Amino acid sequence: MNDLPAREIFTPSQLNTLARDLLEGSFPMIWVEAELGNVTKPASGHLYFTLKDARAQVRCAMFKPKSTWLKFIPREGLRVLARGRVTLYEARGEYQMVLDHMEEAGEGALRRAFEALRARLAEEGLFDEARKRALPAFPRRLAVITSPSGAVIRDILSVLGRRFPLVEVELLPTQVQGGSAAAQIAALLRRAGNSGRYDAIVIARGGGSLEDLWPFNDEALVRAVAASPVPVVSAVGHETDFTLADFAADVRAPTPSVAAELLVPSRQDLLGQLRAQQRRLDHHAQRQFQQRAQRLDRALLRLNAQRPQARLEQLTRRQAEARRRLDAAWQARLQRAQSRLRHAAAVLRAHDPQRRLAGLRERLLALQPRPQAAMVRALQRDALRLRALARSLEAVSPLATVSRGYALITNANGAVVRSTAQVSSGDLVQARVADGTLSLKVQ
Repeated sequence: MNDLPAREIFTPSQLNTLARDLLEGSFPMIWVEAELGNVTKPASGHLYFTLKDARAQVRCAMFKPKSTWLKFIPREGLRVLARGRVTLYEARGEYQMVLDHMEEAGEGALRRAFEALRARLAEEGLFDEARKRALPAFPRRLAVITSPSGAVIRDILSVLGRRFPLVEVELLPTQVQGGSAAAQIAALLRRAGNSGRYDAIVIARGGGSLEDLWPFNDEALVRAVAASPVPVVSAVGHETDFTLADFAADVRAPTPSVAAELLVPSRQDLLGQLRAQQRRLDHHAQRQFQQRAQRLDRALLRLNAQRPQARLEQLTRRQAEARRRLDAAWQARLQRAQSRLRHAAAVLRAHDPQRRLAGLRERLLALQPRPQAAMVRALQRDALRLRALARSLEAVSPLATVSRGYALITNANGAVVRSTAQVSSGDLVQARVADGTLSLKVQ
């Protein structure tokens, strides 16, 4: 008995857990096409049913919220295509499928065709992001390819009118559903792209089933979208709907209204940017004005300090001071000479007054003209220097330039105008000429 192998004993819970792990590990996410049966939907929002064919059935569950995303109402006998994982409900030991997606079987065939065509076109590079172009920042004219009677065109025009009323919009009417819709849309797209009239093209329609949107999965239309010389925006269906035209377009918009928002800038945003630019320009102009005003003030101070009249007044004061000092010096010399003369006369009176007095008289008569002649020569030299300085000042004086036929232009503030950049059309200026002043207006 001791040689017998030990037996491993499981509880029902352990066995069901092991079976569940084996099922979930052995089967990937799978698709099943079958009929619905025993459909129930309790208050919890979960969905319970069976998938069956003529020989067997599988119990299934689809939990909330996935069950609320279905685009159809599950009913008895309806043929569907379901995707889910195989598992085991351990409490009852029942094998079942838990689904995350389900669609009607006819739509499933379209879905498989959609996936096959998408894979083939993607392999060719039609959906590569590198070949897609950016939308123009400020489009002038747009083409909208859609039905003229649907709400889509009204939504697009409403958004464009609110955001950017300057843009021109041309409706290119077409069918958006049915057997001939794809060919019509492709022809309009090629014609619009080759016309050179439009900055961007919008292809749009409202939501619908996969079958309703199938024209936008047509291979010829998808290739026309990819080959368009003008950027294309695809706005087909609702946010959860995808078509091959979306993948080939330069931009995919979840709704037609969003497409309109993507195509044009917001008027309010542009106004805000313009106001900000205006504030920056005003600040820059104010700063430039202050800097130029400061430079003008400094130039005016330098001009006042160097003006000819001030130099002439300064030289006149210097000449008067020199003349005063010269007069004082000669007066002192004359007083000393008279003092010496009186002293000599006293000596003469003491020693042969008559003869000494005659000699002194002769010396006095000889000395009297010398101070006057020296003063005259000094005054003549100062006069010559003064005239030379006056000629130098006259050579650099603006008034001398004016007297030769030129004019001195000043603005309303009295500042000298040296460049045309300092005045604008309509400004009043003063032109000083040799015999007066002229009032002029800049053209």
